[in-house]
Amino acid sequence: MWSKSIAVLALLLINPAFAQETAKTVAPDSPVRAPDTVGTIVSLGLGLVAVIAVIYGCAWIIRRMNGMTGMNNNAIKVVSVMAIGARERIALIEVGGQQILLGITPSAIRTLHVFDEPVVEAGSAGSSDFARRLQGMIGKSWTSPTRND
Repeated sequence: MWSKSIAVLALLLINPAFAQETAKTVAPDSPVRAPDTVGTIVSLGLGLVAVIAVIYGCAWIIRRMNGMTGMNNNAIKVVSVMAIGARERIALIEVGGQQILLGITPSAIRTLHVFDEPVVEAGSAGSSDFARRLQGMIGKSWTSPTRND
């Protein structure tokens, strides 16, 4: 390939008439056109928009398919969860009117106890002292108390 390029260059340098004939055959009267940058940018932009639309469409379809499984998500309620260690938890769940205490580790989930009667009401799991105070303050105005110094 290099040998052909060198041969053509040498021929152009040696014979100027050959160079003029070559220039006429390459571009007789047409101007040299630069690449259409606006068209390229528009084409790339439309392609990007199409790819993003496909991604959002796939996410929407996946979300819709999760609802089509026919499972009732209201059948199982998590009443309370407590962290025991860095990755260990104890969870109290309610299934069919019964509450079950579960031990959850990274490798297993075990039933610790099945309660005959509900231990904690599902709605009152977050009724700690802080939750009660917060509920009481929601109805009050949020002005700061005056200081008597």
